[in-house]
Amino acid sequence: MSKYAELINRLIPNLDAYRGTDLVVTTPIDGSEIASLRMNTAAELDQMITQSVTAFQAWRKVPAPIRGEFVRRLGNELREHKEDLSQLVTIECGKIITEGRGEVQEMIDICDFAVGLSRQLYGLTIVSERPNHSMQENWHPLGPVGIISAFNFPVAVWSWNACLAFVCGDSTIWKPSEKTPLTALAVQAIVDRVAKDFPEAPERLSQVVLGAVAIGEQLVDDRRIPLISATGSTRMGAQVGPRVAARFGRSLLELGGNNAIIVTPSADLGVAMPSMLFGAVGTAGQRCTTTRRLIVHRSLIDNVHEQLKKAYAHLGDTKVGDPLDANTLIGPLIDQMSYDGMQRKLNEVRSQAVEVTGGEQVSIGNGGFYVKPALVRLEKQLDEVCEEVFAPICYLIPYDNLDEAMAMHNEVPQGLSSAIMTTDVREAEYFKQNSDCGIANVNIGTSGAEIGGAFGGEKETGGGRESGSDAWKAYMRRQTSTTYYGSERPALAQGVQFDLE
Repeated sequence: MSKYAELINRLIPNLDAYRGTDLVVTTPIDGSEIASLRMNTAAELDQMITQSVTAFQAWRKVPAPIRGEFVRRLGNELREHKEDLSQLVTIECGKIITEGRGEVQEMIDICDFAVGLSRQLYGLTIVSERPNHSMQENWHPLGPVGIISAFNFPVAVWSWNACLAFVCGDSTIWKPSEKTPLTALAVQAIVDRVAKDFPEAPERLSQVVLGAVAIGEQLVDDRRIPLISATGSTRMGAQVGPRVAARFGRSLLELGGNNAIIVTPSADLGVAMPSMLFGAVGTAGQRCTTTRRLIVHRSLIDNVHEQLKKAYAHLGDTKVGDPLDANTLIGPLIDQMSYDGMQRKLNEVRSQAVEVTGGEQVSIGNGGFYVKPALVRLEKQLDEVCEEVFAPICYLIPYDNLDEAMAMHNEVPQGLSSAIMTTDVREAEYFKQNSDCGIANVNIGTSGAEIGGAFGGEKETGGGRESGSDAWKAYMRRQTSTTYYGSERPALAQGVQFDLE
């Protein structure tokens, strides 16, 4: 029995209903098995979708503020189970415990955001060009929402989508990563407890489906699911987007990132260095917002390189280890495939690099894939840099002027997060105007977005937006309505005449 069994059973009291031999779940902490589960069949998913449609038809009739009350109670339940769920996030995906807690806090925060939103699903009153006509823009619930999430944020991404979907009047079906199904089952158990004591919540308002690629494809292809929100690799998104579009559905894609920080001569390095380090090595480089490129002015690059090498050496020697240990700053990679991908990329660029620091495997005697973060100094941006590798590799590249830096920054096919380190307001504004990313930060790093701002990116990142701002509109359908309230024959728009007499 796994040493984590007590925690898992406490969070998933009905775990026996999911046990099987199809999916062996391991922890990246030491590679040991922590559960063995049964995947759902195609027929079961078909039934789930039917049940989700039925749940939607009931839920859409519930007033939005009452739907918000359901999400408020969900947030309170998450508060009650925050530490246990945080521990499970760390155990299952390997991020350090403070990041695990931060992820669950993000779920709580989006619940709070969605509760307020439930009373602010505003439409518009539009001035008509015709007399005695009123025009409105109305928003209506969309339908069942399919959520496909990745291993690196196994619960937060679900909450970004589900909490907004719930207050907008939608039901959800969640397909978690095969690498992190237990956190999904734990969250579903929490949702079920809230729904049990909430009379307005229909059965099957929220469901989890466990499966591999075929189950994901079935969810993506089903016409009864008007919106698919998928988080993962660019390769995955390139398959999901066209399939959903082929049936005239909507897709909300959160895909790869190849994020850069530009460091200008005016930068305050005391401010910049902590952001660069966390961005590059936090979550062992397994965030879509990880800093993968540091584009540094040539006058600073030697100084920055030396400071980073010292920091990387310290991190690699003393801060890589068990993510449940409070002293650890860099936990394990998710699995051997991730480790092999990191080593392959380092071998590709090593001969062209000025210097490579780190990248070696760290043995802590427990079987997990732990590595020292890698810093690769280059003389120019290579083609190999344009490929995202989900591991702690950061490239240090010089530039001579800001136009050159900006062109280098925008050269990669991804467009998620970006940052500039500067104390010059003109440089800051120039950067924000010219970054082709969905996120453009000044004097903070590329990682650590708050739920108040819409999250997402451009180009191969997919163009989707989740969480804050007006991201709720993705989960509703827009309707324009015109009402004539006069007693004479109504006029036609654009002055068109159509007289029968």
